[in-house]
Amino acid sequence: MKQRAALGSGVVVLALLLGAGWIASRPTSHPTFRTAPPATGIPAPDGTPSRPATPSSAPPTGTPAATRSAAATPGPTATTSTTPAPLPVRRTTGRKGVALTFDDGPHPVWTPKVLDRLRAARVRATFCVVGSQVHRHPALVARIVREGHTLCNHTWHHELDLGNRPPAEIRANLERTNREIRRAVPDARIPFFRHPGGRWTEAAISVAEELGMASIDWDVDPRDWEKKTRASEITERVLKKARPGSIVLLHDGGGDRAATLDACAGLIGKLQDRYEIILLDT
Repeated sequence: MKQRAALGSGVVVLALLLGAGWIASRPTSHPTFRTAPPATGIPAPDGTPSRPATPSSAPPTGTPAATRSAAATPGPTATTSTTPAPLPVRRTTGRKGVALTFDDGPHPVWTPKVLDRLRAARVRATFCVVGSQVHRHPALVARIVREGHTLCNHTWHHELDLGNRPPAEIRANLERTNREIRRAVPDARIPFFRHPGGRWTEAAISVAEELGMASIDWDVDPRDWEKKTRASEITERVLKKARPGSIVLLHDGGGDRAATLDACAGLIGKLQDRYEIILLDT
């Protein structure tokens, strides 16, 4: 009896063991999904070698802006020069002769005397006139034109910062100056614009061009506008810096121009002998 009981127990144990092995070996109802290995090179939890890191399209933090731009944009753009194009401002006559320009007038004392000097030497120049001064002395503008000189718009009130203002304000300023010039001389030709202080901007140049005026600068500045500048210094600076094609900056307004007037007496003759003085043309 004891033997049969032991045999029965063994059979039950054997059955249980076989059943457990079948349960462990049967497939589950869902496939097993492997967790994607990390992109950092660290092995996955199941020991599968990790996939190589995927390169990021963004450059690392701290990369300079210029490098970031080049890295993000393939092709020739990465090597494009960032040097701005030069502004289209005329600084020479384009010929061998030199040109004289007088700024900030007309002035009731100095402009007539400068005109006398030019007439005596049979030389013509370009006068960059200020609109508010034209309003006060229209007869002097009429004389400038009558004696064969060229006019240049030099803004309404010598606004040094005009080029940094909105284009509409720049246009209004230059148009106002041109209207005042043409009140003094109907149908006056105004081929040029000069920004006060030579503080050129693309906006100022563009507006002047739309109004039919070329922008003119200079390449010789004897600094006759400085106080206590002597006539001999003005003459020396001009003769030292002038080259064929130079545009010389002088002043007939904006202050005491006695030194400029005195310098003109000898300076004009010396420039005539060396280069010839010509009138700026378009």
